[in-house]
Amino acid sequence: MTAFTRAFHGKHLHRKPVRRVAAVGVVAAGALMLSACGSDGASGMSGMDHGGSKSSATATATAAAEAGDADQADVTFAQMMIPHHEQAVAMAELADGRASDAEIKDLAAKIEKAQDPEIKTMTGWLKSWGKPTAMGDTPGMDMGGDGMMSDKDMKELKAMQGKEFDKMFAQMMIDHHDGAIAMAKTEQKSGRHADAKKMADAIVTGQSAEVKQLRSILGRL
Repeated sequence: MTAFTRAFHGKHLHRKPVRRVAAVGVVAAGALMLSACGSDGASGMSGMDHGGSKSSATATATAAAEAGDADQADVTFAQMMIPHHEQAVAMAELADGRASDAEIKDLAAKIEKAQDPEIKTMTGWLKSWGKPTAMGDTPGMDMGGDGMMSDKDMKELKAMQGKEFDKMFAQMMIDHHDGAIAMAKTEQKSGRHADAKKMADAIVTGQSAEVKQLRSILGRL
């Protein structure tokens, strides 16, 4: 074998191991990359799922908190105040064509304007809380002592005209407002729902002022 041949074979003999090492390195690197990608992909998907689950859980918790923001005092307040307001509106409506005193007429209109929207608001609360809006749907609820007028009282008021109506309306509305104020104070003390408590505050303030006005009217009639 010539020197050239020996040198040629020697050079290629040294190259073969290098190629094998390089090939093994490439395969190993590829395996590591695939493994890393698989791990990163799984981690990424896991992270995405976890993030979605966390977001969903947070939304659910928030919704549950909002739904559970009302306690039994809030529910009772709305259930009792709805028919109470309805009767006050019915009494105020009787003033049209019966009342003779201008202040009574103005006050009756004010009561209608204030209480009718509150009825709608409280009805909406009860529906959102999944509670019945009618007192008859709630066993054991007692409306006694809340200033509600009997059917007889309402018929007598309806039969009145002029000054007699004015006097009876003023006295009945004082009693009616006193009942509403007592109910609202209970909500202030025991309720939890922010909007219900805010309405209770408004009832105590507004109707206390109207009671004072009604007593003043009675004093001059």
